Amino acid sequence: MKPMTIADKIIAAAAGVDHVQAGDINTVEVDKLLINYGTTHLTIDMYHKLKNPRIADVSKLVWVVDHNVPCDSPKTAASHKKMRDFAKAHGITFYEGAGVCHQVMMENHVRPGELIFGADSHTCAYGALGAFGTGVGCTDYLYAMVTGKSWVLVPETLRFNLTGRLPEGVYARDLILTIIGQISANGANYMAMEFGGEGLATLTMADRIAICNLCVEAGAKTALMEVDQVALDYLAEHGRTPKHIFKSDEGAKYAQVYDIDLSTIQPIVAKPHFVDNVVPAAECTGVKIDEAFIGSCNNGRIEDLRVAAAVLKGRKVHPLVRLLVVPASQTVYQQALQEGLMEIFMEAGAIVMNANCSVCWGSCQGVIGEGETLISTGTRNFKGRAGHPNSFVYLASAATVAASAVKGEIVTADMLD
Repeated sequence: MKPMTIADKIIAAAAGVDHVQAGDINTVEVDKLLINYGTTHLTIDMYHKLKNPRIADVSKLVWVVDHNVPCDSPKTAASHKKMRDFAKAHGITFYEGAGVCHQVMMENHVRPGELIFGADSHTCAYGALGAFGTGVGCTDYLYAMVTGKSWVLVPETLRFNLTGRLPEGVYARDLILTIIGQISANGANYMAMEFGGEGLATLTMADRIAICNLCVEAGAKTALMEVDQVALDYLAEHGRTPKHIFKSDEGAKYAQVYDIDLSTIQPIVAKPHFVDNVVPAAECTGVKIDEAFIGSCNNGRIEDLRVAAAVLKGRKVHPLVRLLVVPASQTVYQQALQEGLMEIFMEAGAIVMNANCSVCWGSCQGVIGEGETLISTGTRNFKGRAGHPNSFVYLASAATVAASAVKGEIVTADMLD
């Protein structure tokens, strides 16, 4: 039997076959189905038009209201109500106000070896726990919800061998932005991005989630990391056990292999209007900002808030800058309260918001106006992503965002006095 990658093995297990290879199309059993309210109303409408509507296995469904929380308009309220009522009527696991869907999933549901569909592109975040998470449209979601099955075209895999350790003041977000800049926004189209090597052990779960979460910005179908003791400890802390623990076979075929020395990574900024438009942060020094955002499914975990608080402690947000701090989940919010981080943020002059997608989504409180500039730990910097189409979004780490909020222009934390 030919050697297989992690992605191959998860698909093979879900398809109930011994072997798959890139290019195969397989019918698979889906382990979990996530959806947030952004497209749920469409799925519900289509469900009611089916001749024989049914849910194959309600225990697999996780529905999360997270993008505009609390509601910002009667239209949003109607979408929330439709989702809330349907979930209650069918006994679907439902979260409202608990946080961003991917953080909620990582805290409560994801297990290594699972195949998970999510009606959101950043579902690839689940690879941090060795799960094959991939984004789907509401039609594919509905089919899997009704039948319990779907189909998957087995992707090719890009392998990233990590060595060394990130320097102090450099973060996982700098690493993944560097990688996206290296391979381009189309560099992993419909591929799996697989991470391993001795350097992986130096990365926390928060680091790993941040890395896998952004892989879709290189076009990836999914992202996967080898399951090690760090992942198993996280799983045990959250009361779960693996479904499968897979590792790529020796001799497995990769479309390309990249060797990444973590010690060479430096603070990075992605300039408007593309995630792969990356430069060393020092090259953006002096760019004036109007708003700064720390949060999102990419960088709203407790580790990110600690980094930001360390920069902000004893300092004040620039008087011409609005700083939004938005934890990724209620759990993160509560921990930040217990650690005194929220007090630091508010004393610095930040606006602290409830757990939600916030300005990363670009259609809720905190959006920016015409001609304004945002520096963000969000997932995307496309034109109009954070508000007015004639605005500008720069992406950076929590440390760089916090430092920039203090200075009023883009700087790294080590540039503050």
